[in-house]
Amino acid sequence: MAKNSLTYLCSNCSHSSVKWLGCCPVCKEWNSFIEEKPAATPLLGPKKSFGRPCAIETLILRPLHEIEFSEQSRMLCGMPEWDNVLGGGIMKGSLLALTGDPGIGKSTLLLHVAHKLAEHHTVFYFSSEESLEQVKLRAMRIDSMSSNLLFSDRANIESIILTAQEKKPDIIIIDSIQNCFFSETQSFPGTIGQLRETSFALMRLAKEYNIAVIITCHITKEGHMAGPKTLEHMVDGVFYLQGEDRWHTRILRSVKNRFGPLNELGFFSMTTKGLEEVPHINQYLLNETTTAPGAVLVSCLEGSRPLLLEIQALTILSKFGMPQRVVTGLDQKRVVLIAAILEKYLHIKFSSHDIFVKVSGGLKLTESSSDLAIALALLSSYFQQALPEKSMALAEISLTGALKPINALETQLKEAQKFGIKTIFVAEGQKTNTSGVIKFSSVYQLLGLFADTPPTD
Repeated sequence: MAKNSLTYLCSNCSHSSVKWLGCCPVCKEWNSFIEEKPAATPLLGPKKSFGRPCAIETLILRPLHEIEFSEQSRMLCGMPEWDNVLGGGIMKGSLLALTGDPGIGKSTLLLHVAHKLAEHHTVFYFSSEESLEQVKLRAMRIDSMSSNLLFSDRANIESIILTAQEKKPDIIIIDSIQNCFFSETQSFPGTIGQLRETSFALMRLAKEYNIAVIITCHITKEGHMAGPKTLEHMVDGVFYLQGEDRWHTRILRSVKNRFGPLNELGFFSMTTKGLEEVPHINQYLLNETTTAPGAVLVSCLEGSRPLLLEIQALTILSKFGMPQRVVTGLDQKRVVLIAAILEKYLHIKFSSHDIFVKVSGGLKLTESSSDLAIALALLSSYFQQALPEKSMALAEISLTGALKPINALETQLKEAQKFGIKTIFVAEGQKTNTSGVIKFSSVYQLLGLFADTPPTD
């Protein structure tokens, strides 16, 4: 009787096991093992490399100063929100991955990009999930019917690679990699083995033929890119397309980019004509700000882009034994920490109050420069006194109650001045020549902003 040829691979670290395990012994990830059938023949063995014999020879090593280098121009699509996130355009010979929730607009965005790029470059678009009729229907709706953009609905990687080798396009778009397959592999498309082999073959195609390859990837229920972790290591860039339902806004974020900055953001609006760029996102964010108790403006630097957001806080005497802490858009532990610092040094009993804090716009703040804004929002709500109109706070608060300066303040102040921000609260040691700056050395001095109004409780 033949032995069972099934193996189980960890979707996080690709560790293999002859039986299913609840927890991976290598990466300690739970419920990550997936059943995998081995390939009938080696996919990229020592005798095969894109259809050519692979000879074994002694390698020649050279120092870096002997290697010829020429500056390569990036391929721009004319959409600044896309080009800036990629670091100034698409680099030739790069392998990029775009992922996001189902229906978020990945195919629509790539169709816009492909339509723009086809004006000056040769672009092949392989739709492995949708038929060509479906793709044409979307292209007609979003007005992306370029005659220079060529399509195919084939999902066979061997055929895609052979076509690219013969016709040598500038850019290949594959939507999506989970539906592509090698005909020599017995496992289903989307399995770990298929994803590992197809991504490796596309990486070699990009590097050896200097072709930019863009693939779309599915996403897991935890919000991570589906597939083995080696897929993320293999590609040159990973970009997440995220949604914000309130304004029908789509946020393109770079989480890995070998040719550009990380955490760069691009904003798009979902309309009946597809995705449209939102170049002045701060105008949308500031339209909903109000001068009311508990509201404070703050700036956060995402990549090279400053965003102006509003932190809103509400404090009320708790009616239950366990006060509530409801936080949206911020780390809850950070809010609790700031409240504890204020209670320690200002003797305000936030421990007996329910605290509700949120960030406007549905975005998340992770920088410590928002500490002062959180503190002022809590105090403003507690004393029921609004801060000066169009004021912003930027400083870090230490456990001793001292305020500390932040980095890249001038970049954020320039953006704030464009929208009429008049008052900026910063730390005492912050170096700046901007007018309208009010400096504080410790949280004790913050009470001077609310000294005339007693607490409501």
